[in-house]
Amino acid sequence: MKLSYYLPTGTTHEFAGYTDPIAAFAKLLDLAKVADEAGFTTIWAPDHFIPFGPAGSYVFEAWTTLAALAREVGTARLGQLVTGNGYRNPALLAKMASNLGVVSGGRLTFGIGAGWYEDEYKAFGYDFPGPGERLRRLEEALQIIQALWTGNPATFDGRYFRTDGAVSRPTGVQVPHPPVMIAGGGEKVTLRLVAMYGDLCNVQEPPDEVHRKYEILARHCETAGRDFSEITKTSTSYCIIADTDEEARAAVPPWAPLVFPGVLADYGLIGTIDTIRKRLDGYRAAGVDELIVGFGNALDTDTLRTFANEFITT
Repeated sequence: MKLSYYLPTGTTHEFAGYTDPIAAFAKLLDLAKVADEAGFTTIWAPDHFIPFGPAGSYVFEAWTTLAALAREVGTARLGQLVTGNGYRNPALLAKMASNLGVVSGGRLTFGIGAGWYEDEYKAFGYDFPGPGERLRRLEEALQIIQALWTGNPATFDGRYFRTDGAVSRPTGVQVPHPPVMIAGGGEKVTLRLVAMYGDLCNVQEPPDEVHRKYEILARHCETAGRDFSEITKTSTSYCIIADTDEEARAAVPPWAPLVFPGVLADYGLIGTIDTIRKRLDGYRAAGVDELIVGFGNALDTDTLRTFANEFITT
């Protein structure tokens, strides 16, 4: 199982103590470089504009952040966890992804989802339709994006989006296109979209539920005539390393239920090194190919190095 890094961009108030945005971004860049040197497979940036909870702390936008990292981080892949489909026109997203693929030398994994953080949509003036419409919009966007990645004129007349002979060149350097991660565990629609359009899925659930969702994805793949083994199965977890399990559990942040279903302390990478090792085995047994890890002590590079020394074999 590969281990990847969830880059703290400010969504959980990591930069609340900073008054200089340049210094804050320098810290973010330092974290990314350490994660790269430590052997994390991919550096994933969340696509949010405001922090969870009270506004005011710095939050760095995902796409421009990754473009900067692409020239500073030399080995790790780069991706969004995940782009909110409602925030950008899909034809523009296709162009942005092609460009970032070139800038990164072919290290982009394109992450996308239907979007979920309603407060953010409202704050920035975006429409926030119901889940069914958001998923229909996502499917149209995926069709447009993959059409533009061919480099040929793309014409699409959908219910929500349209293009008229749009051409995106350069198309990027990955063949046939950047791998596409589709995030979400919706059993009827989201996992069907993974089977039809995705190269990776991301299911953010406890390991037993992750395994069950993968089984549903396998059935969608069978219906779509897709080889289930072609899809990289990913999940996301959160790590707090402490001398005792009790100490680690006490440090679980109050915002955890907003993004991690269930009781995070019962299944996340929360505890001593030995406990975390067992929890990693649980994700591995669930069928996870790549686990994306965020850290409680988010700005501490020593935590990254400790985790990598214990759990990443290079």
